[in-house]
Amino acid sequence: MRSFHFSGSRIVKTGIAIFLTAVICEWFGWPPVFAVITAIVTIEPTVSDSIKKGLVRFPASAIGSAFAVLFITLFGNSPITYTLAAVATILVCYKFNLHAGLLVATLTSVAMVEVIHDHVLISFFIRLGTTTIGLLVSTAVNMLVFPPNYRADILKSIQSISERAGTMLEHTFHTILFNSDANRQEDQELVKRLTTEIRKTEKLIHYHRDDFSLYPWVREREAELRMAERQLLFLHNLEFHLDALLRIPFHSIKWSPAERNIIMHAVTELANDLQNSNEYNHEKHQHQLKIIADFFWEDSKGVTTSDALHPTLFPPEFKILYELITIYDLVDKFFDPNSVKITKEAAE
Repeated sequence: MRSFHFSGSRIVKTGIAIFLTAVICEWFGWPPVFAVITAIVTIEPTVSDSIKKGLVRFPASAIGSAFAVLFITLFGNSPITYTLAAVATILVCYKFNLHAGLLVATLTSVAMVEVIHDHVLISFFIRLGTTTIGLLVSTAVNMLVFPPNYRADILKSIQSISERAGTMLEHTFHTILFNSDANRQEDQELVKRLTTEIRKTEKLIHYHRDDFSLYPWVREREAELRMAERQLLFLHNLEFHLDALLRIPFHSIKWSPAERNIIMHAVTELANDLQNSNEYNHEKHQHQLKIIADFFWEDSKGVTTSDALHPTLFPPEFKILYELITIYDLVDKFFDPNSVKITKEAAE
Protein backbone atom coordinates (compact mmCIF):
# COMPACT_ATOMS: atom_id res chain seq x y z
CA MET A 1 0.00 0.00 0.00
CA ARG A 2 2.79 2.41 0.83
CA SER A 3 4.60 1.74 -2.44
CA PHE A 4 1.37 2.38 -4.41
CA HIS A 5 0.87 5.70 -2.65
CA PHE A 6 4.44 6.72 -3.35
CA SER A 7 4.28 5.67 -7.00
CA GLY A 8 0.87 7.29 -7.47
CA SER A 9 1.99 10.64 -6.07
CA ARG A 10 5.17 10.48 -8.15
CA ILE A 11 3.16 9.90 -11.33
CA VAL A 12 0.77 12.76 -10.55
CA LYS A 13 3.63 15.15 -9.81
CA THR A 14 5.45 14.16 -12.99
CA GLY A 15 2.30 14.73 -15.04
CA ILE A 16 1.70 18.16 -13.50
CA ALA A 17 5.35 19.15 -14.03
CA ILE A 18 5.23 18.08 -17.70
CA PHE A 19 2.01 20.01 -18.35
CA LEU A 20 3.15 23.24 -16.69
CA THR A 21 6.58 23.06 -18.32
CA ALA A 22 5.08 22.60 -21.78
CA VAL A 23 2.58 25.44 -21.25
CA ILE A 24 5.30 27.88 -20.14
CA CYS A 25 7.59 26.96 -23.03
CA GLU A 26 4.79 27.42 -25.58
CA TRP A 27 3.98 30.78 -24.00
CA PHE A 28 7.58 31.84 -24.69
CA GLY A 29 7.42 30.29 -28.14
CA TRP A 30 10.15 27.79 -27.30
CA PRO A 31 10.10 24.06 -28.18
CA PRO A 32 9.10 22.25 -24.96
CA VAL A 33 10.78 18.88 -25.58
CA PHE A 34 14.06 19.67 -23.79
CA ALA A 35 12.31 21.29 -20.86
CA VAL A 36 9.95 18.32 -20.55
CA ILE A 37 12.85 15.85 -20.54
CA THR A 38 14.48 17.84 -17.75
CA ALA A 39 11.24 18.04 -15.76
CA ILE A 40 10.70 14.28 -15.97
CA VAL A 41 14.11 13.32 -14.58
CA THR A 42 14.17 16.06 -11.91
CA ILE A 43 11.25 14.69 -9.87
CA GLU A 44 13.22 13.04 -7.07
CA PRO A 45 12.11 11.23 -3.86
CA THR A 46 13.00 14.35 -1.85
CA VAL A 47 12.86 18.06 -2.65
CA SER A 48 16.44 18.38 -1.44
CA ASP A 49 17.57 15.86 -4.05
CA SER A 50 15.64 17.73 -6.75
CA ILE A 51 17.45 20.96 -5.88
CA LYS A 52 20.90 19.37 -5.53
CA LYS A 53 20.65 17.42 -8.77
CA GLY A 54 19.06 20.37 -10.53
CA LEU A 55 22.14 22.45 -9.74
CA VAL A 56 24.21 19.73 -11.41
CA ARG A 57 21.90 19.20 -14.39
CA PHE A 58 21.87 22.83 -15.46
CA PRO A 59 25.63 23.15 -16.15
CA ALA A 60 25.65 19.63 -17.59
CA SER A 61 22.88 20.58 -20.03
CA ALA A 62 24.77 23.76 -20.92
CA ILE A 63 27.81 21.63 -21.75
CA GLY A 64 25.72 19.31 -23.93
CA SER A 65 24.10 22.23 -25.73
CA ALA A 66 27.46 23.88 -26.31
CA PHE A 67 28.93 20.75 -27.88
CA ALA A 68 25.86 20.32 -30.07
CA VAL A 69 26.24 23.88 -31.36
CA LEU A 70 29.98 23.43 -31.88
CA PHE A 71 29.79 20.22 -33.89
CA ILE A 72 26.76 21.35 -35.90
CA THR A 73 28.76 24.40 -36.92
CA LEU A 74 31.73 22.22 -37.93
CA PHE A 75 30.06 19.20 -39.53
CA GLY A 76 26.40 20.09 -40.01
CA ASN A 77 23.65 17.53 -39.43
CA SER A 78 25.62 14.31 -39.90
CA PRO A 79 26.34 11.04 -38.06
CA ILE A 80 29.72 12.31 -36.89
CA THR A 81 27.99 15.28 -35.25
CA TYR A 82 25.74 13.02 -33.15
CA THR A 83 28.71 10.90 -32.16
CA LEU A 84 31.08 13.69 -31.24
CA ALA A 85 28.42 15.70 -29.40
CA ALA A 86 27.43 12.70 -27.25
CA VAL A 87 30.96 11.46 -26.55
CA ALA A 88 32.32 14.92 -25.75
CA THR A 89 29.40 15.62 -23.43
CA ILE A 90 29.92 12.36 -21.54
CA LEU A 91 33.67 12.89 -21.19
CA VAL A 92 33.40 16.47 -19.92
CA CYS A 93 30.56 15.65 -17.50
CA TYR A 94 32.63 12.83 -16.05
CA LYS A 95 35.66 15.10 -15.84
CA PHE A 96 33.74 17.66 -13.79
CA ASN A 97 31.83 15.04 -11.72
CA LEU A 98 28.46 16.08 -13.16
CA HIS A 99 27.18 12.50 -13.02
CA ALA A 100 23.63 13.42 -11.98
CA GLY A 101 23.26 15.54 -15.13
CA LEU A 102 24.92 13.17 -17.56
CA LEU A 103 21.73 11.62 -18.97
CA VAL A 104 19.92 14.92 -19.49
CA ALA A 105 23.02 16.55 -20.96
CA THR A 106 23.61 13.74 -23.45
CA LEU A 107 19.95 13.61 -24.53
CA THR A 108 19.93 17.37 -24.94
CA SER A 109 23.11 17.29 -26.98
CA VAL A 110 22.00 14.67 -29.51
CA ALA A 111 18.43 15.99 -29.73
CA MET A 112 19.65 19.48 -30.59
CA VAL A 113 21.47 18.15 -33.65
CA GLU A 114 18.13 17.30 -35.23
CA VAL A 115 16.33 20.58 -34.54
CA ILE A 116 19.01 23.25 -35.06
CA HIS A 117 19.14 24.50 -38.65
CA ASP A 118 20.24 28.10 -38.26
CA HIS A 119 20.84 30.76 -35.61
CA VAL A 120 22.85 28.30 -33.58
CA LEU A 121 23.79 30.82 -30.88
CA ILE A 122 20.16 31.78 -30.30
CA SER A 123 19.26 28.09 -30.18
CA PHE A 124 21.92 27.56 -27.52
CA PHE A 125 20.43 30.19 -25.20
CA ILE A 126 16.90 28.89 -25.85
CA ARG A 127 18.04 25.43 -24.73
CA LEU A 128 19.42 26.93 -21.51
CA GLY A 129 16.11 28.69 -21.00
CA THR A 130 14.03 25.55 -21.53
CA THR A 131 16.32 23.56 -19.23
CA THR A 132 15.90 26.22 -16.55
CA ILE A 133 12.12 26.10 -16.90
CA GLY A 134 12.09 22.31 -16.56
CA LEU A 135 14.28 22.42 -13.45
CA LEU A 136 12.34 25.21 -11.73
CA VAL A 137 8.89 23.81 -12.50
CA SER A 138 9.68 20.23 -11.47
CA THR A 139 11.35 21.38 -8.24
CA ALA A 140 8.40 23.65 -7.38
CA VAL A 141 5.91 20.86 -8.10
CA ASN A 142 7.90 18.39 -5.99
CA MET A 143 7.93 20.89 -3.11
CA LEU A 144 4.28 22.00 -3.23
CA VAL A 145 2.29 19.06 -4.64
CA PHE A 146 2.18 16.04 -2.31
CA PRO A 147 5.37 17.19 -0.52
CA PRO A 148 7.48 14.17 0.45
CA ASN A 149 6.69 13.10 4.02
CA TYR A 150 8.00 9.70 5.07
CA ARG A 151 7.25 9.96 8.80
CA ALA A 152 4.21 7.67 8.80
CA ASP A 153 5.96 5.15 6.54
CA ILE A 154 9.02 5.11 8.81
CA LEU A 155 7.02 4.52 11.98
CA LYS A 156 4.81 1.84 10.42
CA SER A 157 7.85 0.13 8.92
CA ILE A 158 9.65 0.01 12.27
CA GLN A 159 6.60 -1.50 13.92
CA SER A 160 6.22 -4.02 11.10
CA ILE A 161 9.91 -5.02 11.36
CA SER A 162 9.55 -5.37 15.13
CA GLU A 163 6.55 -7.70 14.73
CA ARG A 164 8.31 -9.72 12.05
CA ALA A 165 11.44 -9.95 14.21
CA GLY A 166 9.33 -11.39 17.04
CA THR A 167 7.92 -14.06 14.76
CA MET A 168 11.37 -14.89 13.42
CA LEU A 169 12.85 -15.04 16.91
CA GLU A 170 10.31 -17.63 18.00
CA HIS A 171 10.68 -19.62 14.80
CA THR A 172 14.49 -19.56 14.99
CA PHE A 173 14.63 -20.84 18.57
CA HIS A 174 12.10 -23.56 17.76
CA THR A 175 14.42 -24.65 14.95
CA ILE A 176 17.41 -24.69 17.29
CA LEU A 177 15.86 -26.28 20.38
CA PHE A 178 13.92 -28.99 18.62
CA ASN A 179 16.47 -29.83 15.92
CA SER A 180 14.30 -28.74 13.00
CA ASP A 181 17.18 -28.81 10.58
CA ALA A 182 14.86 -28.58 7.59
CA ASN A 183 13.76 -25.11 8.75
CA ARG A 184 17.26 -23.65 9.03
CA GLN A 185 17.42 -22.61 5.37
CA GLU A 186 13.98 -21.05 5.65
CA ASP A 187 15.03 -19.12 8.76
CA GLN A 188 18.13 -17.80 7.00
CA GLU A 189 15.97 -16.56 4.13
CA LEU A 190 13.67 -14.82 6.61
CA VAL A 191 16.65 -13.07 8.20
CA LYS A 192 17.72 -11.83 4.76
CA ARG A 193 14.24 -10.45 4.14
CA LEU A 194 14.34 -8.69 7.49
CA THR A 195 17.68 -7.15 6.52
CA THR A 196 16.14 -5.92 3.26
CA GLU A 197 13.25 -4.28 5.15
CA ILE A 198 15.68 -2.59 7.52
CA ARG A 199 17.68 -1.24 4.58
CA LYS A 200 14.50 0.17 2.99
CA THR A 201 13.56 1.89 6.23
CA GLU A 202 17.04 3.34 6.56
CA LYS A 203 16.59 4.82 3.09
CA LEU A 204 13.25 6.36 4.10
CA ILE A 205 14.93 7.98 7.12
CA HIS A 206 17.64 9.31 4.83
CA TYR A 207 14.98 10.80 2.53
CA HIS A 208 13.13 12.31 5.48
CA ARG A 209 16.26 13.89 6.91
CA ASP A 210 17.21 15.37 3.53
CA ASP A 211 14.26 17.77 3.72
CA PHE A 212 15.04 19.08 7.22
CA SER A 213 16.04 22.52 5.97
CA LEU A 214 12.97 22.92 3.75
CA TYR A 215 9.99 21.97 5.90
CA PRO A 216 9.45 23.29 9.45
CA TRP A 217 7.34 20.28 10.45
CA VAL A 218 10.26 18.01 9.61
CA ARG A 219 12.73 20.02 11.69
CA GLU A 220 10.33 20.00 14.65
CA ARG A 221 10.42 16.19 14.69
CA GLU A 222 14.19 15.84 15.00
CA ALA A 223 13.92 14.06 18.37
CA GLU A 224 11.36 11.65 16.97
CA LEU A 225 13.54 10.89 13.97
CA ARG A 226 16.54 10.26 16.19
CA MET A 227 14.48 7.80 18.22
CA ALA A 228 13.37 6.06 15.04
CA GLU A 229 17.02 5.73 13.99
CA ARG A 230 17.85 4.34 17.42
CA GLN A 231 15.06 1.78 17.24
CA LEU A 232 16.14 0.74 13.78
CA LEU A 233 19.70 0.25 15.02
CA PHE A 234 18.43 -2.09 17.76
CA LEU A 235 16.44 -4.04 15.17
CA HIS A 236 19.53 -4.28 12.98
CA ASN A 237 21.50 -5.65 15.94
CA LEU A 238 18.69 -8.10 16.63
CA GLU A 239 18.88 -9.30 13.03
CA PHE A 240 22.64 -9.82 13.50
CA HIS A 241 22.09 -12.00 16.58
CA LEU A 242 19.37 -14.03 14.86
CA ASP A 243 21.82 -14.77 12.06
CA ALA A 244 24.48 -15.71 14.64
CA LEU A 245 22.05 -18.13 16.30
CA LEU A 246 21.43 -19.92 13.01
CA ARG A 247 25.18 -20.55 12.67
CA ILE A 248 25.38 -22.46 15.95
CA PRO A 249 25.59 -26.26 15.53
CA PHE A 250 22.61 -27.42 17.56
CA HIS A 251 22.69 -31.20 17.02
CA SER A 252 24.82 -31.71 20.12
CA ILE A 253 22.65 -29.70 22.54
CA LYS A 254 22.39 -31.62 25.83
CA TRP A 255 19.45 -29.81 27.42
CA SER A 256 16.60 -31.94 28.67
CA PRO A 257 13.09 -31.45 27.25
CA ALA A 258 12.15 -29.52 30.41
CA GLU A 259 15.12 -27.16 30.01
CA ARG A 260 14.31 -26.63 26.37
CA ASN A 261 10.76 -25.71 27.32
CA ILE A 262 12.04 -23.15 29.83
CA ILE A 263 14.11 -21.51 27.11
CA MET A 264 11.25 -21.64 24.63
CA HIS A 265 8.87 -20.03 27.11
CA ALA A 266 11.30 -17.15 27.62
CA VAL A 267 11.64 -16.77 23.85
CA THR A 268 7.85 -16.76 23.40
CA GLU A 269 7.50 -13.99 25.98
CA LEU A 270 10.19 -12.02 24.20
CA ALA A 271 8.51 -12.54 20.83
CA ASN A 272 5.21 -11.34 22.28
CA ASP A 273 6.92 -8.14 23.45
CA LEU A 274 8.10 -7.43 19.92
CA GLN A 275 4.78 -8.34 18.34
CA ASN A 276 2.61 -6.44 20.84
CA SER A 277 4.53 -3.31 21.74
CA ASN A 278 1.56 -1.69 23.52
CA GLU A 279 1.54 -4.51 26.09
CA TYR A 280 5.25 -4.38 26.92
CA ASN A 281 5.89 -4.79 30.66
CA HIS A 282 9.38 -3.85 31.84
CA GLU A 283 9.14 -5.70 35.17
CA LYS A 284 7.90 -8.89 33.53
CA HIS A 285 10.70 -8.59 30.96
CA GLN A 286 13.32 -8.24 33.72
CA HIS A 287 11.87 -11.25 35.56
CA GLN A 288 12.22 -13.43 32.45
CA LEU A 289 15.72 -12.08 31.89
CA LYS A 290 16.72 -13.09 35.44
CA ILE A 291 15.49 -16.63 34.84
CA ILE A 292 17.59 -16.91 31.70
CA ALA A 293 20.61 -15.25 33.32
CA ASP A 294 20.48 -17.67 36.27
CA PHE A 295 20.14 -20.54 33.83
CA PHE A 296 23.14 -19.14 31.91
CA TRP A 297 25.42 -18.98 34.96
CA GLU A 298 24.33 -22.40 36.13
CA ASP A 299 24.93 -23.87 32.69
CA SER A 300 28.28 -22.09 32.28
CA LYS A 301 29.72 -24.01 35.20
CA GLY A 302 30.12 -26.92 32.81
CA VAL A 303 32.39 -24.90 30.50
CA THR A 304 35.98 -26.12 30.97
CA THR A 305 39.31 -25.40 29.39
CA SER A 306 42.04 -27.81 28.39
CA ASP A 307 44.72 -25.36 29.56
CA ALA A 308 45.11 -21.70 30.33
CA LEU A 309 46.43 -20.75 26.91
CA HIS A 310 44.19 -22.81 24.66
CA PRO A 311 40.58 -22.82 25.81
CA THR A 312 38.15 -25.18 24.20
CA LEU A 313 35.33 -23.93 22.02
CA PHE A 314 32.22 -22.84 23.92
CA PRO A 315 29.47 -25.46 23.83
CA PRO A 316 26.34 -24.59 21.83
CA GLU A 317 24.22 -24.23 25.01
CA PHE A 318 26.54 -21.48 26.25
CA LYS A 319 26.35 -19.62 22.90
CA ILE A 320 22.57 -19.90 22.68
CA LEU A 321 22.02 -18.53 26.18
CA TYR A 322 24.49 -15.73 25.57
CA GLU A 323 22.70 -14.69 22.38
CA LEU A 324 19.32 -14.88 24.12
CA ILE A 325 20.47 -12.67 27.00
CA THR A 326 21.90 -10.19 24.51
CA ILE A 327 18.62 -10.10 22.61
CA TYR A 328 16.71 -9.57 25.87
CA ASP A 329 18.92 -6.59 26.59
CA LEU A 330 18.38 -5.19 23.08
CA VAL A 331 14.61 -5.50 23.35
CA ASP A 332 14.61 -3.76 26.73
CA LYS A 333 16.52 -0.84 25.20
CA PHE A 334 14.23 -0.88 22.17
CA PHE A 335 11.24 -0.35 24.45
CA ASP A 336 12.62 2.74 26.10
CA PRO A 337 9.66 4.88 27.30
CA ASN A 338 10.18 7.38 24.47
CA SER A 339 10.48 4.54 21.96
CA VAL A 340 7.21 3.05 23.18
CA LYS A 341 5.49 6.38 22.62
CA ILE A 342 6.63 6.50 19.02
CA THR A 343 5.70 2.90 18.37
CA LYS A 344 2.21 3.50 19.72
CA GLU A 345 1.78 6.51 17.45
CA ALA A 346 2.71 4.35 14.50
CA ALA A 347 0.01 1.87 15.40
CA GLU A 348 -2.72 4.54 15.50
